[in-house]
Amino acid sequence: MEMDGFNSTMNVIALAGTNRPDVLDPALMWPGCFDRQIYIGLLEIKGRLSIFRVHLHPLKLDESLSKDALAKKLAALTPGFTGADISNVCNEATLITARHLNPSVGEKQAIQRVTGGLEKKTQVLQPSEKMMVAYQEPGHAMVGWFLERADPLLKVSIVPQGKGLGYAQMPAQGAVSVHMGAAL
Repeated sequence: MEMDGFNSTMNVIALAGTNRPDVLDPALMWPGCFDRQIYIGLLEIKGRLSIFRVHLHPLKLDESLSKDALAKKLAALTPGFTGADISNVCNEATLITARHLNPSVGEKQAIQRVTGGLEKKTQVLQPSEKMMVAYQEPGHAMVGWFLERADPLLKVSIVPQGKGLGYAQMPAQGAVSVHMGAAL
């Protein structure tokens, strides 16, 4: 079948990829055009580890850090991340390092971007919102402490960062409980 924009009807294979199939023009899905859809799921820990190794390779890390050990730690902290997300984490860690005029990327900068995003210094919270976040996040920490099979708490923050007003993170699953302003 001939497609508009192609001058040949022989030996033409057109491939495309998107993570937003809902916004594609329906004409692309007509028979003979792009009529095959293959779902590729999110990366498992081995895939994330491999991608972190690639993106950490060109970075200058603190001398105390092993790129392989940091890649393993970050892969465990990033379930649900795509390759683009992982690339963004490494780029953001580099930007945080440059912002603080550090000579090399440290573990703190890399993990800070993964766990909560950048601090939002311009977000103004009402006193009632601050109070709710200040009660809610330590509440998550306390529940995690008393649950028998829960992993230990990695970090709790009541500082607005990334998408939320605060978060609590358990390390093994990489589970992050993020609380948006609308949820309060």
